[in-house]
Formats: sequence, structure tokens, C-alpha cells
Amino acid sequence: MFKKTFLVIMLITIIVVGITQKDTLIGMIIHGGSPAIIVSILLLTICVFFPVVPFAVSTGIIGAVFGTIQGAVISLSGSMFGTILLFFITRYGFREWAQQKLKKYPKVQEYEEFLNRKSFLAILTARLIPVIPAPVVNIVCGLSNVNWVVFIIASAFGKIPNIFVLSYAGANLHHNKWVSILMYSFYLVIIVIINFILVYRKIPKNMAKTK
Repeated sequence: MFKKTFLVIMLITIIVVGITQKDTLIGMIIHGGSPAIIVSILLLTICVFFPVVPFAVSTGIIGAVFGTIQGAVISLSGSMFGTILLFFITRYGFREWAQQKLKKYPKVQEYEEFLNRKSFLAILTARLIPVIPAPVVNIVCGLSNVNWVVFIIASAFGKIPNIFVLSYAGANLHHNKWVSILMYSFYLVIIVIINFILVYRKIPKNMAKTK
């Protein structure tokens, strides 16, 4: 009981800080300096639980302030910290709540079967090609028996391409706005096409085979 109460208080605190201090946090990031690194990690951690700022926007801002490589490392650190935190909270604190949330996503059952067979590949694919929303992936993995080390490594590798592209776009936004916009738009088009192929072609064929 104490554990769940503590987790509830922590989640409420994260969400309240994110909502009420969003502008302050972004302002501190734009100001730069060492404190901005900690604040950037904190903001992205909050966004894993509650998207007070779109991930593309926050990562782009961090890339603009710190540059492509450093910005990508900071964004990956914040995103992974929140991801790991949500994973363990789901696994050890809110199984019933998480199971109710997952009922809203019909394709989750298909993903769970894939997850049980090939954990690393399933997580890596879900990060690279976001057919299923990232928070849902965190929750499903937390509810499953997947090894936490596998979850962390696969998630980190899967997040790198998107974060790198966003950081690069943000870092070059002031120098060449249209190149940044076109580059990220091209990346999004590729993701949409892959999602279309997976969702509307391969999945129906697999379902037909099982009938």
C-alpha cells in the first residue's frame, strides 16, 4: 500500500510540474549552460509520462541549444530515464491500471505475441517504426516477462535514429530552416510508408494465414 501511494504521489508530482512549469523549463533550456542539461533531461522525462511539450519540439529545441551530438545525447538520456521509470512503475506498481489502458489498443495483443517470441527485435522494431505509441510499448513491456536489460538496450538503439534526426534538424534550423524542415518531413514520410506497409498489408496477410 505504501509503495503504491508513493508512486501515485510521484506521478502526480511529475505531471503537475510538467503542466505548471512547462514554460519555465523551456526558458531555462533556451538560456543554455550546465543547468539547461539537467532541465532538458527533466523535461523529456516528464514528457514520457505526460506530453506537455511534443517530443519533436522539445528535442529540436535541445538540438538547437546544444548542437546535434550533445543535444542527441541529452535527449536520449532524458527519454530513456523516463522510459525506464515508466517500465518499472508499470511492472511493480500499477499492473491493473496498465491492463485497462492497453484494452484501448487492439493491435497490442499481436505485439505481445511477437514480444514473447523475439523480445529484442520486437522492442527495437516498435521504437524504430512507431506503429504502437511509445507509452503503450513501455506499458506492455512492463507487464510482460521481458528482461529489463533487453528492454533498455533495445529501446536505446531504437530511439537513436529519430532523436538524431530531430537534434540535427533543430541544430540547423537557424542556419537553413528549409533543409531542416524537409529533412524531418522526409523522415516522417518514410515512417508513414513503412507503417502503411506493416499495418495494411503484412498484418492482414498474417491474420489470413491463421484462419
